[in-house]
Amino acid sequence: MRDWYRVAGDGRITLTLHIQPGAKKTEFAGLHGDALKIRLAAPPVDGKANDALVKFVADTLGLAKSAVSLKSGQTSRRKVLEVTGAPPSVIAALATPST
Repeated sequence: MRDWYRVAGDGRITLTLHIQPGAKKTEFAGLHGDALKIRLAAPPVDGKANDALVKFVADTLGLAKSAVSLKSGQTSRRKVLEVTGAPPSVIAALATPST
């Protein structure tokens, strides 16, 4: 069930995400196949959605924006982020719907 994230030996965590830009609000939307789906309010224009994604993930994890970087998928809905400094248990909790 944790196919969407991988923990490297040096503490870096790679996230596989499916992004839905132009949504009503920015939120985690559960699993989408082997990726975590995120709805973004930002439009997919001039990198705005990518910037919003990095900021949203960093803010959610309580990290500096510099601790989250987009590794691949700049123009795709499927993106790979690399996160430094977050515990795997906190990352895993992102896929759990909050009620």
